[in-house]
Amino acid sequence: MDGEELRHGTLRRNVEKTLRLKLDMTKTAQPNYKGIILAGGSGTRLYPVTHVLPKSLLPVYDKPMVYYPLSMLMLAGIREILLISTPEDLPRFKHLLGDGSRYGVHFQYALQPKPEGIAQAFLIGKEFIGSSGCALVLGDNIFYGHDLVKELRAATLQPKGARVFAYPVNDPERYGVVEFDPHGKALSIEEKPKQPKSRYAVTGLYFYDRQVVEIAASLKPSKRGELEITDVNRVYLERNQLNVCVMGRGTAWLDTGTHEALMEASLFIQTLQKRQGLMVACPEEIAYRSGYITAAQLEALAQPMRNNGYGAYLTQLLRERVF
Repeated sequence: MDGEELRHGTLRRNVEKTLRLKLDMTKTAQPNYKGIILAGGSGTRLYPVTHVLPKSLLPVYDKPMVYYPLSMLMLAGIREILLISTPEDLPRFKHLLGDGSRYGVHFQYALQPKPEGIAQAFLIGKEFIGSSGCALVLGDNIFYGHDLVKELRAATLQPKGARVFAYPVNDPERYGVVEFDPHGKALSIEEKPKQPKSRYAVTGLYFYDRQVVEIAASLKPSKRGELEITDVNRVYLERNQLNVCVMGRGTAWLDTGTHEALMEASLFIQTLQKRQGLMVACPEEIAYRSGYITAAQLEALAQPMRNNGYGAYLTQLLRERVF
């Protein structure tokens, strides 16, 4: 083995070791913390590709888009998950994900008859949430970063209030924008401002305590006729219970709202996986490394896909030793 091969072998083992340590952290997440994936909407900005297929089932390189938000919840240690979608699309998600047992989690499904804002998810999922804390992730958001798992775990352990994530963007007027004081404390949050007070957008990943259902129920629809998630965050801010975590340079947040952004996301994932030899947002791997499923179960999942790269990767996991 030459020096270059040795260097790459050592790098791979270090990456695998880091991944194992990160995934081990998820085993101690709050057992009553639940997650919601909001995968509704008509996806008109991506027509005609979304004319017969929902946006969150479009491929992002080698896997359905919904695998990426699902992986965020799983990495946070959340195993009770509600997926919300339209009456037309919900059966497709059920066909893909089933009851969640293949990933060592449990799925429930709920209808969103008409899209009336992100905060509507808490009213639809009221019974599912109960008295638990709840994480909400949008079905078209993709996250990647070295310290991301640590931040997810910290969010589920926050005893009270809410935690959201801010990310610097070039076009903040498209998002909910958070304004900070010189010490990094959030001062205000504004939805799609014409003159943004900062370039920090609130991403589509939110963690809330049990107050969120009551807060969502108290909201009035905005001028757009929607229950705005920004209004939920504003209530927490007014109660001095909003923690805004700024994602650093080592983290990527990809919003797949346009054809160009969808292509960029696929190329980003392809580049990472090709360079590292590690798959991004593979729920089977997360389940296996977290101890949710056994080696025998992983092997059974890989068998039907043995003739493609995805199945080969799962099989390879069974052969590798993590140092």
